Amino acid sequence: MAESTTATIDRIRQLLQSLDPQQLRIEDESAQHAGHAQAQVQGGGHYRLRLVSAHFRGLTRLQRHRLVYTSLDSLMSGQIHALAMTLLSPEEAASAGSHPSSRK
Repeated sequence: MAESTTATIDRIRQLLQSLDPQQLRIEDESAQHAGHAQAQVQGGGHYRLRLVSAHFRGLTRLQRHRLVYTSLDSLMSGQIHALAMTLLSPEEAASAGSHPSSRK
């Protein structure tokens, strides 16, 4: 993993602490999009995020995405080109068979 990618993942993790994650997994998928022309022009990486947080209780999918985008706003114009998200409340994670205390 490149140094800048590691730094970006660390920064994503830091910025998302405001959502009190019970589970947070960030994957760098940039290598899968190496030939993507728009990414080459704009820069930034492709990331996949799985976040379990009590802050998501009672929120729609769009509201959850807005919370994350607001938290990551400073990275969205440079370090992050694309972000795929799975955002769950602890109850949704438990019913999906994912134990929320398994942090990564």
